[in-house]
Amino acid sequence: MARYRGPVCRLCRREGARLFLKGERCGTGKCAVEKRSSAPGERSQGRLRRRISDYGLQLREKQKLRRTYGVYERQFRQYFAEAARRTGVTATMLLQTLERRLDNVVYRLGFASSRAQARQLVSHGHFAVDDRPVNIPSYLVRVGQSVAVVEGSRTAAPIVAAVESAGGRRLPPWLQIEGDSMRGRVISLPERADIDTQVQEELVVEYYSR
Repeated sequence: MARYRGPVCRLCRREGARLFLKGERCGTGKCAVEKRSSAPGERSQGRLRRRISDYGLQLREKQKLRRTYGVYERQFRQYFAEAARRTGVTATMLLQTLERRLDNVVYRLGFASSRAQARQLVSHGHFAVDDRPVNIPSYLVRVGQSVAVVEGSRTAAPIVAAVESAGGRRLPPWLQIEGDSMRGRVISLPERADIDTQVQEELVVEYYSR
């Protein structure tokens, strides 16, 4: 399946929540969810009045989580299967896996204004893990590994702008910015309380456990 290339604000409106697909813009009054609370489509008002089934609720939470992190359905299923095999709470294991994706770590560290931008920057070779260039957005960063902007990209306009605007964004406690501000490190696995993604992950587990 090809990546969705339509207006991403429609995805936020469909899920009825801010997915922060446009970065800082989503926190302003320009957010489409604030302007138009209805789902896209001419029959959206009728859909909102109907009662949503349990399956519908589970599906919406799954779609919300998948779209927040920009993951294809097939890869998302693989993440869930791996989380289900691990020891611990499946829902938390799934969130930890999504958070450890390199594109998400780059976004959380403030080197990109959105996950979509982070995915593009990683694909173009602007980042290194433990000083080795990595251009795979889905690369899972392990505890103790560092993520840094490669030397030749430290003056790139998108990265500089993202770093400057990230001052007001809270750095998750499982990440740490090192001295030169262009390098960060994963110091622990994220706990559920550290993840600000607004989703009922238990419904996602129920969806795949049917």
